Amino acid sequence: MIELLLSYKQMNRQTLKTLENCYKQHSLGAGNPQEVDLSTSWQPELLPDRCLRSVGREQAAQGNYTEAIALLSHLIDRHPDNAIDYNNRGLVYFQSGQLLSAIADYDKAIRLDPQLASAYNNRANFYAAKGHLSVALFDYDRALDLNPSYVRGWINRGITLRDLKRYEEAIENLDFALYLGQLQANIYAERGRTYHLWGDWNLAIADYGRALTYIERHQVPNSAVDYTRLRLQVDTWLAQLLRPLSS
Repeated sequence: MIELLLSYKQMNRQTLKTLENCYKQHSLGAGNPQEVDLSTSWQPELLPDRCLRSVGREQAAQGNYTEAIALLSHLIDRHPDNAIDYNNRGLVYFQSGQLLSAIADYDKAIRLDPQLASAYNNRANFYAAKGHLSVALFDYDRALDLNPSYVRGWINRGITLRDLKRYEEAIENLDFALYLGQLQANIYAERGRTYHLWGDWNLAIADYGRALTYIERHQVPNSAVDYTRLRLQVDTWLAQLLRPLSS
């Protein structure tokens, strides 16, 4: 708990202000509007769960991992049997490179809720990152058994099959993911990469083009989805493919 409180003291002013605003909105909704200044008097017990979760997600998306972990850790301290909070904190640990802490949280989440598909998917991502691809496939299979419409599971399983050079199976997984109607730009990009590595450059170029077209149409100011990183990745893959053709 001491480490947790120290983490809170290190939070930047903008994070504290966001928490204060969330608390104010919550108290207004409850018919009892109140003000709180967390920078001078930290009172985490006043903050509802939804504030800690939403601001934690926001901080993680901005790369403020220490602050996100602190907020999620307080939620876990408040609800030690909540598998989703362990899974979410594990994801932030993973994103920040703290892999041992990530796998510990994923394992804990699965022990608390063996039916939580996203925890198996996240743990599979850990195993894939460590190069344990067969073990990763086992967890992806478990995630998809629990939730056959879990598009991220199909995408990640396809990528892992590609890393194993099982290209035809990888394409089948990505085709099914595309059928589910979500994350189309990501799927076109990964399917293009799979065709690229498989040696079918015409289909690869077509899918890279589809990914870039989708990004162009959907990347608008203040969009909920930021395609910047994906666009850079597709541009890099496409340049790698076209370089031998132009020499």
